[in-house]
Amino acid sequence: MKVADLFKYKDERMKVLHFTWLAFFISFFTWYNMAPMASTMLQDMDWLTPQHIAALGILNVALTIPARIIIGTLLDRFGPRIVYSGLLIIMSIPAIVFAFADTWLQLMISRLILGSIGASFVIGIRMVSEWFPPKDVGFAEGIYGGWGNFGSAAAAMILPYMGLTLFGGEDGWRYAIALTGVICFLYGFIYYFAVKDTPEGKTLIKAKGAGAMEVSSWGDMFRLILWSIPLGGALAVCAWRIENLGFISEGALYVIWTIIAAVFIIQVYKILEVNIPILTAGVPEEDKYNFKNVAALNSTYFANFGAELAIVSMLPLFFQLTFSLTPATAGLLAASFAFINLIARPLGGLLSDRMGSRKKVMLVYMFGISLGLLGMGFIDSSWPLIAALLVTVMTSMFIQGAEGATFAVIPLIKKRITGQIAGMAGAYGNVGATIYLTLYTFVTPQQFFFVLATGAITSFVICCFWMEEPKNSFSSEYYLTDQDRQVSGAPSKKVLPRTQSVVRER
Repeated sequence: MKVADLFKYKDERMKVLHFTWLAFFISFFTWYNMAPMASTMLQDMDWLTPQHIAALGILNVALTIPARIIIGTLLDRFGPRIVYSGLLIIMSIPAIVFAFADTWLQLMISRLILGSIGASFVIGIRMVSEWFPPKDVGFAEGIYGGWGNFGSAAAAMILPYMGLTLFGGEDGWRYAIALTGVICFLYGFIYYFAVKDTPEGKTLIKAKGAGAMEVSSWGDMFRLILWSIPLGGALAVCAWRIENLGFISEGALYVIWTIIAAVFIIQVYKILEVNIPILTAGVPEEDKYNFKNVAALNSTYFANFGAELAIVSMLPLFFQLTFSLTPATAGLLAASFAFINLIARPLGGLLSDRMGSRKKVMLVYMFGISLGLLGMGFIDSSWPLIAALLVTVMTSMFIQGAEGATFAVIPLIKKRITGQIAGMAGAYGNVGATIYLTLYTFVTPQQFFFVLATGAITSFVICCFWMEEPKNSFSSEYYLTDQDRQVSGAPSKKVLPRTQSVVRER
């Protein structure tokens, strides 16, 4: 796959890719519709305070963590087309409710629910992997993630103009936010009728059981349970931060923690329920995969996407205070970090496709992130502004390129549970952001960059020892076992019609 292929709109694969990254773009455009209008909201609703806005920011990401796990499971059961369309249509409701809310309870509940739209990212990972073979999947996933993720930056640039100039008046900001919900609603139907789950003649490979990721050994089942703990832990931290801001009581905090613990126990039960029969019966050798690969990719997304979300949150103020800039100038310079997404993610996926070893590409990126963040930790007022900006841009290239390299590997680990693997890794990105931003409240900005560098080098070490080169990494066909085909009702490879083989090669 070449860059020029992206503009071959008559190619059905490219049509699906463009419709899918646009779905992701609209999801993030809707998800991040509050931050650009926050100051206007404070002026319009005189009872609203900066603490309210901070609490809404936490609520905005809280449910993204469990939503990515749930969506990943639904995805492997029902397919990406219906799940993506359904999510967009359903999430338009809290977006519109939030736009016209006039009480704290309405704002809080609608924002909390709307955070689930962040799970949209996971759906496109599975959709793109259905349409692009292993040899091209990294670049395609990078385009999907990089161009779609730009929706958050587009919201920051477009919504203030729409709210203050295009609509105007006291309620202009409300109409601008509501419009994101309307777009989300309409595009949900457009997406449903515009795409298919798989190319003609190809069968969607589905998971064996619903409710939990299937594993290949008793040790892997224990590891899956262990790696599920931080997902609930991040939610507990979010609740603690809301309590610290004074919006829930200590008693309510303990109730929330109890609910999180109960949900975790249920999840452990589902893991046991799905996997004990599979492991007792015995997993055929060809059907096995190593969960350590999933754990390694969880760590990379924790370290790269978690760092990205954390840096984007603090970088404007860091530039403003360090170099005595105006808020507008600092914001513009800090925006360069997000703009890099347009090329960095696709480049990370492309290099993963072209360099002959996906593991080595990942290791280079994680090591580059460590060095870049280490360099940012030494930035102070004695630095020339241009030097600080260059180090920031280079670090961003490594961080977002590593995100592209991560999702170039995920579809290759175990095809029928791609959604669940993507959901777990994606959730770990939000876990990383939650943990990092909590630590940020206890350290200086320079020390914070050193914390991020430590996370990146830790992931580098984990990948060194745990990550393996996937099977069929650079072929024209995904590695599928007879179990994969039996679960999905697909014909056995031994009797696969020639016409279907041609479709896969294409």
